Amino acid sequence: MNYTTQMDAAKKGIITNEMKIVAEKENMDVEILRSKIAEGTVVIPANKNHKALSAEGVGEGLKTKINVNLGISKDCCNTEIEMEKVKTALDMKAEAIMDLSCYGKTAQFRKDLIEMSPAMIGTVPMYDAVGFYDKELNEITSEEFLKVVEKHAEDGVDFVTIHAGINRETAKVFKRNPRIMNIVSRGGSLLYAWMELTGNENPFYEHYDKLLDICEKYDLTLSLGDACRPGCLEDATDASQIKELMTLGELTLKAWERNVQVMIEGPGHMAINEIAANMLLQKRLCHNAPFYVLGPLVTDIAPGYDHITSAIGGAIAASNGADFLCYVTPAEHLRLPNLDDMKEGIIASKIAAHAADIAKGIKGARDWDNQMARARQELNWEKMFEAAIDPEKARRYRKESTPEHDNSCTMCGKMCSVRNMNKVMQGKNINILRNDD
Repeated sequence: MNYTTQMDAAKKGIITNEMKIVAEKENMDVEILRSKIAEGTVVIPANKNHKALSAEGVGEGLKTKINVNLGISKDCCNTEIEMEKVKTALDMKAEAIMDLSCYGKTAQFRKDLIEMSPAMIGTVPMYDAVGFYDKELNEITSEEFLKVVEKHAEDGVDFVTIHAGINRETAKVFKRNPRIMNIVSRGGSLLYAWMELTGNENPFYEHYDKLLDICEKYDLTLSLGDACRPGCLEDATDASQIKELMTLGELTLKAWERNVQVMIEGPGHMAINEIAANMLLQKRLCHNAPFYVLGPLVTDIAPGYDHITSAIGGAIAASNGADFLCYVTPAEHLRLPNLDDMKEGIIASKIAAHAADIAKGIKGARDWDNQMARARQELNWEKMFEAAIDPEKARRYRKESTPEHDNSCTMCGKMCSVRNMNKVMQGKNINILRNDD
């Protein structure tokens, strides 16, 4: 039986090869997975032209996935450095990479990335449009914006961020409700500016059916972007954010009618006490489509440490229903991240995702922690390193401060509670002052 997209196959009762791969990774019955894809609560971003892909699922009942942003810009246009980041992100088991390149040989970098990456690849075609046509923003036509999307789809991109919800109606709400940070989404701000400069409707909203034609042709997953996401705590959960979210819910239903898979992108900055309610609101307004969040960052005062503010928010968001976390690095708001920044961002995001999976009761999530706990109880350092989310750093810290006895560390020495409890439980004496073990 023929099918056009993963959702089309799922609705027809077809189990695709990608579904089998994801079901095995998630330790889930493939028929349950198929039904979730048919309902739209799970997506498998898998462009027909991405031959190197090892499929991943995003959505309800699955492990929380993380995305790594990278790519070249006018100020930092070294593709070799960015490709080194790609390889490191893959080594660190990131499930997705977004190429946000906006300058220079974007097409070649994107093609090289897709050709070698088993991780799913996302892009924001809007970023590429100005450089692709070598035109000023207001000179680009609606048709040309759509052609860039099709070029990315043809190249093999698995999902694209499209800011279709920032239409003229949403723009009116934005103008009536002033914000501190206005519109912080790069793609959203460009589209808002284009609408203001040309007087035209958002091309991705006005020609949404044509966009769906492209998505259906290549099985390109739509990640409906949040142009009006809050850029500071004060702007969170305001009229602009909610108005756009309502529009995204309407666009989700239209996409599902065409069997196009959809994810919804969520807030960027938000106080801790608002996160759970926002997750519930998004799932309700967008019909339980998978939710993809940047952070949210839970305070605005920590430049240089925003991988931490993001991980706090990400863990709370995912434990309350978010399915996909976009990593944030210590360089957020400051500069393009380097390789070390990227590593720190990935680890912080993976910690948040795993903590949320434990809270959500994802099958097997707690087993990893129990493995570490048993290794600690045994004072088996090698097993601890093997279970660590960052074995390299754990080994380095241990090596930098060597204790007198192997069955302790330099924090507690022979007063180690684990060491002493093991001895007592075995009926042995405890020696703290004597030199013998």
